Amino acid sequence: MTAVASSAPTASALRRLYFVRFGFAVVWAALLFVTRSELGPVSVALLVLYPLFDVAAAVVDARSSRATGPVRGLYLNIAISLLAAAGLAVAGASGVPAVLRVWGAWAIVSGLVQLFVGVSRRGMGGQWPMILSGGISVLAGSSFIAMASAEGASFANLAGYATIGGIFFLVSALRLGRVTA
Repeated sequence: MTAVASSAPTASALRRLYFVRFGFAVVWAALLFVTRSELGPVSVALLVLYPLFDVAAAVVDARSSRATGPVRGLYLNIAISLLAAAGLAVAGASGVPAVLRVWGAWAIVSGLVQLFVGVSRRGMGGQWPMILSGGISVLAGSSFIAMASAEGASFANLAGYATIGGIFFLVSALRLGRVTA
């Protein structure tokens, strides 16, 4: 009982964060979908913004999770996402294939971290969607890298990736509601 009681504040903070992440992902995906036809300043800014938002979310997550256990995975995610943002800014000048390769590598590594963090938080509840999302991110990242070599590569699939990720955050937030109730 004490494990649930001590994790309730963390679960409540994560629940709020996951709702925000869901909203951001849906809005971001819609904006990227609108600009998907060309790789220009707006789409590059959106591509860089996504991992930067991930950094901010990981900082909030780490601050709210300190009481329930180690947050090393979150710090690793912050570093990975900062590198991804810089890589995407550079890749944006090189074309869609470069963007897909950087995004794919980021999706693989951050998916592995998300999987690890989700598994370590299993006892809190509401983490199975995060575990599944981490695994799917690894697979999706691999497919983005493969797509980079295809004729007429497009980054439009990144909007779908973000939407699916957002849905996993929504499901996890709803499941965490059981812990905070």
